[in-house]
Amino acid sequence: MVDFSKDPAASGYFAPERFESRIYDCEVTGEIPKDLDGAFVRVSTEWLYPPMFAHDAVLSADGLVSMFRFKNGIVDFTERWVRTERWENNRAAKRQLYGLYRNPYTDDPSIREATIARPASRSVANTNILAHAGKLFAMKEDGPPYELDPQTLATRGPMTFGGKWPSETFTAHPKIDPVTGEMVAFGYEATGLASNAIHLCTIDRTCEVTSEVRFEAPYVSMVHDIAITQKHIVIPVFGFETGLERLKAGKIHWAWNARLPTYFGILPRDGSAKAPRWFKGPPRELVHTFNAYSVGDRVILESPVGETNPFPFFPPEPGNEDPPEAKRGWLIRRHIFDLASASDSYAEEILDDHPIGPFGRIDDRYISLENRYVFAQLHDPARPFDGPRTANFAGRVNNCYGRFDVKGRTLSTYFAGHTHTLGEPVFVPRRADSPEGEGYLIGVASNFREMRSELIVADAQRLEAGDIARVILPFRLGPQVHGNWLAGDALALA
Repeated sequence: MVDFSKDPAASGYFAPERFESRIYDCEVTGEIPKDLDGAFVRVSTEWLYPPMFAHDAVLSADGLVSMFRFKNGIVDFTERWVRTERWENNRAAKRQLYGLYRNPYTDDPSIREATIARPASRSVANTNILAHAGKLFAMKEDGPPYELDPQTLATRGPMTFGGKWPSETFTAHPKIDPVTGEMVAFGYEATGLASNAIHLCTIDRTCEVTSEVRFEAPYVSMVHDIAITQKHIVIPVFGFETGLERLKAGKIHWAWNARLPTYFGILPRDGSAKAPRWFKGPPRELVHTFNAYSVGDRVILESPVGETNPFPFFPPEPGNEDPPEAKRGWLIRRHIFDLASASDSYAEEILDDHPIGPFGRIDDRYISLENRYVFAQLHDPARPFDGPRTANFAGRVNNCYGRFDVKGRTLSTYFAGHTHTLGEPVFVPRRADSPEGEGYLIGVASNFREMRSELIVADAQRLEAGDIARVILPFRLGPQVHGNWLAGDALALA
């Protein structure tokens, strides 16, 4: 019998969902715009079986993928598990076989030898979902992507790109160039647990690997996201650390270390370099990027950046804690790298002093190009948070979406409601040729009072006006990590 009672977080709104579902013609308040033709897909973290260790990271939970299909003003909903090798093994055993986050040395004895030999088999594909070359992938950075059927979300199996993918791992944040249609992807810890290898590849419009470069980071760390320009690739390395001794001692994979410097590797996209040029700066937290672009010999990167540990479930070792003067939360920062200079330093600028959430997006048609707008969750303390039915969310609620004009330095906001918190926003252009930022902002809101999830549709140019529509689900969705919009013709959606 499944028992989540020992997990204090698995109660109230946070109780595991643990089911698959299909809803036709969802309940809607307002009116769904008729020009929305496509699907909003998201992946959440859900435990099929309770974690083996109470202090395990939520990032160890299984992947559960949701799809909201928009067509002719109607929305249908589908949700299915990503049936990874790990999910199938747990389901067969009727219990949790896998131990701490990315540490096979803590697995059940019945599988431990096999998972130590092949740690990528432990992946739960729970972090991001993206379409490329007519295929739909669920991804997590500790193993291969899993291909899903775009109509049914059924799991087709791990993707190896014709056997040409060189790394044991695959990022959850590949970048698709809107100009060339190429995907730039990478794997870190590419040759095994705690290895310092990074393998970076370009994948063309047909899903063929067309170029590859292998190199090492300044230290073994989480390389969660990258950014691309038309000329360069930017690779952030920041203050998490690990090692085989740590893993063999039975500890969780990562430890935060506020003493480690931040590095940015910059690599030309034309294949003329075998390793990045590394720029070094002060300790920072840079899990995600907004965008990057090139101007002459300069590379400009904009990101939600913090100065403290973003993941309390990856605590520091004694002596490596955050200093008291470190700024809490995330701010929009710009980093400028002068490739004509011989210096390994860079300039850093805070673009806006409103604290935001860690998940930020742009109009994806401007990836690698100079852009004006970024979108993010944020908390507006002027808006009261009224009586949710869970006590462990107060103080961490993101009750607004923000559109930041990084050129005009202005902010407009959408407010979700006094009992709501918002997941990552995704921008949808009104038309393929619409100007930047003209379209819709969509994302899932958690309604604590009604114990349900609601998909928000707002006009990205008129956020203060509130909803255009909300898609009302009769139940709660699990905690979203990332999501994306798929145009109706991208995957020949039914």
